[in-house]
Amino acid sequence: MTEFVTVRSLKTTTEMKLIQSLETIIWGVQPVPVHQTFTSTKNGGLMLGAFINNEIVGFSYGFPGVINGKLHLCSHMLGIHPDYQQRGIGKALKDEQLIQAKELGYDLIRWTFDPLESLNAYLNISKLYGICDTYLENCYGEMEDGLNHGLPSDRFNIDWWITSERVQEKWSPDISTYECPFPIHYSEQGNPELTVVEIPTNLEGIEVPVPHDFQFIKKNEPELALDWRMKTREIFQTLFSAGYCVVTVKLSTDRVHFYQLVKKDTIPLLTI
Repeated sequence: MTEFVTVRSLKTTTEMKLIQSLETIIWGVQPVPVHQTFTSTKNGGLMLGAFINNEIVGFSYGFPGVINGKLHLCSHMLGIHPDYQQRGIGKALKDEQLIQAKELGYDLIRWTFDPLESLNAYLNISKLYGICDTYLENCYGEMEDGLNHGLPSDRFNIDWWITSERVQEKWSPDISTYECPFPIHYSEQGNPELTVVEIPTNLEGIEVPVPHDFQFIKKNEPELALDWRMKTREIFQTLFSAGYCVVTVKLSTDRVHFYQLVKKDTIPLLTI
């Protein structure tokens, strides 16, 4: 990222309208109403904008959530203008979100993303040190935007324990070898195919492959994309039920990347 990016809180209705314009450009959908985003920021929510030369190029939006009586920040949306993606702006937004969320008194931020979008996974898990042990099946139902059309909207739910040793000290497991029991083959078009014979639940560390470019597979081999969705759904639901948690994403030079999982009870998540 060569441009100088500034990230700051957005609080006025005029600033919320800037976000609406950006939502339309990024996703081509109806934006969140200003009265909702404005009210949220007055009541524990957080809207951040990323700017280059005073032009808005990205944003993140979160609002308060409660699970089992415990408050957290629900980080609902993060979007980057198509002309400025893959430049580290998403990471800059999340770094500022962590700082401001701590100032507001949060110690947990949660959000969802498609587990087959491996580059998003790398940011969320390996760069931000979030974790995941929750698989949401067809979370949003049928979605019509360009990124999600045509497949069940399965999602990972990320837990970002922003005051924990895992995040503050960038903790990673001390495991020399992760085993991958899921062979990869390739279709006639050269796209990776996943084979599931057995899902072991007794390994110290386990790897699960996902495509390098899932959007390409969706466009060129939609039946194979659905096969990836259903097979990885089975794998992750089985592993999460057995106490495993996603803790790292390993990038590969091949056409797949790898989630790495360990048992959740080995991860330091207490506040430090």
